[in-house]
Amino acid sequence: MNEQGKLSLVATPIGNLEDMTLRAIRILKEADYVLCEDTRVTGKLLKHYEISAKMKRYDAHTSERVHESVLEDLAAGQKIALVSDAGTPGISDPGVLLVQQVRAAGIQIEVIPGASAVTAAVSLAGIAGNQFTFLGFAPQKKGRETFFRELVGCPHAVVFFESTHRIIKTLDSLHKELPEAKIYLARELTKLYEEMLVGTADELRELLEGEPVRQKGEFVVIVSTEKRLVQQSPLGEEEIGT
Repeated sequence: MNEQGKLSLVATPIGNLEDMTLRAIRILKEADYVLCEDTRVTGKLLKHYEISAKMKRYDAHTSERVHESVLEDLAAGQKIALVSDAGTPGISDPGVLLVQQVRAAGIQIEVIPGASAVTAAVSLAGIAGNQFTFLGFAPQKKGRETFFRELVGCPHAVVFFESTHRIIKTLDSLHKELPEAKIYLARELTKLYEEMLVGTADELRELLEGEPVRQKGEFVVIVSTEKRLVQQSPLGEEEIGT
C-alpha cells in the first residue's frame, strides 16, 4: 500500500527571484510535480534554481477533472507542490478549492511561507497601529462603488490590490469617498524601481497622470488618515508636497 502523499503550498517571489526560502527550493525539488498558474512564469523560477520538477497548469479555470486527478495522485503517495505566479497560493490567487478538497479527503497539507506583497507594503508604509484589513483585489465592475463607499469610517488602515488598468479609476473613487484620507501606493515591490507614493487620492492621481510610466505594474493600495505626500524609492525619500 502506497504511503499517502502531501500537498505543499509554496510561496514564490513577488518580483525579485532571490526572495525564495531554502525550504521552498527543497520542497520544489522533491515534488513529483508542480501545479502552477503559468508554466512560463514558474519555469523561469525553476530554471533559476536549477529545479527540474514537472509542471502542470492550475489556474482559476481548472476543471473538476483536474482536481480529481490531483486527489488521486495524492492518495497514491505523490508529493505535489502548488504555486501561484507570485506570492502565496490561495491569497487572491487560485488554490482555495483545491485546499478544501484535499483537506476534506483527509490528505496532509503543509504551507511554505515566503514573500508577501501585503506585509511588504504595510512594512514599507510605516503606518501607525497594529491593525489593518486586507480586501484582496478591488472589484472590477459589480460591487465596485459599494466597495469604496464601505471604506468610509473604517477604524484602521485598509489594504487592497489594484491593477495598472484601473489605478486611475481607483484614485478617482477614493477621492470621491475619502478626499482627505492618506493613500499609500506601493509599486514594483522588490524590483529595481520599487517605490512607495503617499498622498491624497487627488495628489497621487495628478502625479501618475503626469508620469504615465508610474501607472505600470500591480499596486498595493493602503488607505489611512494622514495627508503628507512623499516619494520613497531606492535612491531615498524625496518630499513632493504637503
